[in-house]
Amino acid sequence: RVPVLILSFFQHALNSGVRRYHVAPVLCQRAKVAMSHFEPNEYINYEKLEKNINIVRKRLDRPLTLSEKIVYGHLDDPAKQDIERGKTYLRLRPDRVAMQDATAQMAMLQFISSGLPKVAVPSTIHCDHLIEAQSGGEKDLQRAKDINQEVYNFLSTAGAKYGVGFWKPGSGIIHQIILENYSYPGVMLIGTDSHTPNGGGLGGVCIGVGGADAVDVMAGIPWELKCPKVIGVKLTGKLSGWTSPKDVILKVAGILTVKGGTGAIIEYHGPGVDSISCTGMATICNMGAEIGATTSIFPYNERMKKYLSKTGRADIAALADEFKQHLVPDSGCQYDQVIEINLSELKPHINGPFTPDLAHPVSDIGAVAEKEGWPVDIRVGLIGSCTNSSYEDMGRSAAVAKQALAHGLKCKSKFTITPGSEQIRATIERDGYAKILREVGGLVLANACGPCIGQWDRKDIKKGEKNTIVTSYNRNFTGRNDANPETHAFVTSPEIVTALSIAGTLKFNPETDYLTGADGKKFKLEAPDADELPKLEFDPGQDTYQYPPKDGSGQHVDVSPTSQRLQLLEPFDKWDGKDLEDMLILIKVKGKCTTDHISAAGPWLKFRGHLDNISNNLLIGAINIENGKANSVRNALTQEFGPVPDTARYYKKMGVKWAVIGDENYGEGSSREHAALEPRHLGGRVIITKSFARIHETNLKKQGLLPLTFADPADYNKIHPVDKLSIVGLKDFAPGKPLKCIIKHPNGSQETIMLNHTFNESQIEWFQAGSALNRMKELQQKSS
Repeated sequence: RVPVLILSFFQHALNSGVRRYHVAPVLCQRAKVAMSHFEPNEYINYEKLEKNINIVRKRLDRPLTLSEKIVYGHLDDPAKQDIERGKTYLRLRPDRVAMQDATAQMAMLQFISSGLPKVAVPSTIHCDHLIEAQSGGEKDLQRAKDINQEVYNFLSTAGAKYGVGFWKPGSGIIHQIILENYSYPGVMLIGTDSHTPNGGGLGGVCIGVGGADAVDVMAGIPWELKCPKVIGVKLTGKLSGWTSPKDVILKVAGILTVKGGTGAIIEYHGPGVDSISCTGMATICNMGAEIGATTSIFPYNERMKKYLSKTGRADIAALADEFKQHLVPDSGCQYDQVIEINLSELKPHINGPFTPDLAHPVSDIGAVAEKEGWPVDIRVGLIGSCTNSSYEDMGRSAAVAKQALAHGLKCKSKFTITPGSEQIRATIERDGYAKILREVGGLVLANACGPCIGQWDRKDIKKGEKNTIVTSYNRNFTGRNDANPETHAFVTSPEIVTALSIAGTLKFNPETDYLTGADGKKFKLEAPDADELPKLEFDPGQDTYQYPPKDGSGQHVDVSPTSQRLQLLEPFDKWDGKDLEDMLILIKVKGKCTTDHISAAGPWLKFRGHLDNISNNLLIGAINIENGKANSVRNALTQEFGPVPDTARYYKKMGVKWAVIGDENYGEGSSREHAALEPRHLGGRVIITKSFARIHETNLKKQGLLPLTFADPADYNKIHPVDKLSIVGLKDFAPGKPLKCIIKHPNGSQETIMLNHTFNESQIEWFQAGSALNRMKELQQKSS
């Protein structure tokens, strides 16, 4: 093995413009092995993981799930930590942090505010969110560099000053870069993006968080997480034919729904696991975010070992082999819930529209669409994204496209391809996949998120025009991809997207239906087959990584006071010690309210580093129960209807505190903490809902807001948009103790209801200090 590694190292090192790979020694037992090629002096510490697991196993005296091994293996104090699944808060020490460029701006601004000189754990910034899909990869990338130069310069210099690695625009999507370079079996990684769980495909606990959580870890402070429950998904049988890894999570989403995984880690196990490629496992873990899961994970196996070796990390695979007993679940371990899926019986699925948990077999979708009045003609098919942009994904799609081309056919629908990384782009170009996909009618976009997050300058329809698109993405909320609320978006596997784009209609089932070739003869597409990894080595493509200097103290980070893109943060005000009385209701939200509704992406991404400017999108997508409209609320002081942000600013100007009333699973979707920062910045104090999505609830707490839930969900109906609310008893605010809410109706009558919360003692200190960052500074001052 060692001579092959050494040869591979020299081959890469001698190629100009190619990343230089670090190869750690594997000659001696349990040698030090680097966490990544890019951090040769940061080592994997399986010994500590093993020690912590043994302490906890002795205390709990029971078999452990894999999720528990890795989570408890990262406890700050494994000997004394209270551990009860779904109940206690754990203090954890993650191994590393990753940030995408849209959320990294606010995370780095908060880190700068902390006054610390350098990050305490290996951290990286990835430029993938600010590149708009318009005319094709190279032109779109150059345009993004020109438009976002100020932001890229800020992130680059901030990374250099504070010891953070910087992946330049064009590198690829954060989660593909993590899988290729940073995730490994047993790692605990937190990322400022909700699809960070992608790294579970390599056996790591990778969790999406807000920027304030990332700041805690980068500052060397233990990170808090409510002890997750563990849902087991037992896989039997074997994937074959048109059925793909994507169909596993599409099926699970249909079973658990968008909130069924909340507070839990989804742990896949069973004999069927071995029929799934490593990147296929990553696809499944990635989209676990759509069911509210804390993260998802697979046990270490030969497929992971194969992927590690192919990506230049055979040394990590060898070390993982030695510690394998800690990287798989214990025999006899207990799950809080078990779902069983027979992969041999699983059929290709397509989910949507407007929600990722509305699951249909592909064989049924045409009839369902016609019955529901959804457009069956497909306007655009889009493959790629962080969920499905691996070499295998591109190969299976190219296998479908190649069959169509052999019969003289091209896509009837528009067709786009998003490579997940520069390495994937370069390799599919070399191996001919990109050429085939172009020939069938595809447009290869930049190595970035693009249309998946609304970065799509779509020209083929007008806003408000009813239409259907099919994607291999992960989310399909209303307006997410193109800001058109009438776009019916469906998510499925890349190969099904390709087949449907060739046929041009949802009524086509590739398993049974025939196409007509250019010669007039009918033919049926054969199930695609492709290599999970390239036969040759991956082509790393252009070198797009910026190492942080050993000493960045002399680096200058420039934020202009007149910038419209970046703004240094001012501390939020502390709690005044009084109850929150006579708050106005900014909006009572009707139905689904995701972070896209609270703080839209797309064109607003350019303001992610400027809190005041981006606050102009606060809740503009939420539906007001009073009039059934978006971005139209009654100003309780003037009685005039107007935009939500304008009304909030007016209340703030007049010194009036306000609240938001929400429905179920409020704040599902992206990890973006702007959805918590904006209401705090514009004077909000309380968000009251039937239930919260995990990340958003934590983000609200971090910014000094009170996320509260109805003790009786029916009390949602007692509050009207014209009422005033008082939260009383805050001087006695304590963990597990409900708060009292007095509802004051315009006719002078009052009602009292109880509100629950999940604050622990340290989180109550965040509220009292005005924010978690304020509390961090208080503690620093006490210790200095």
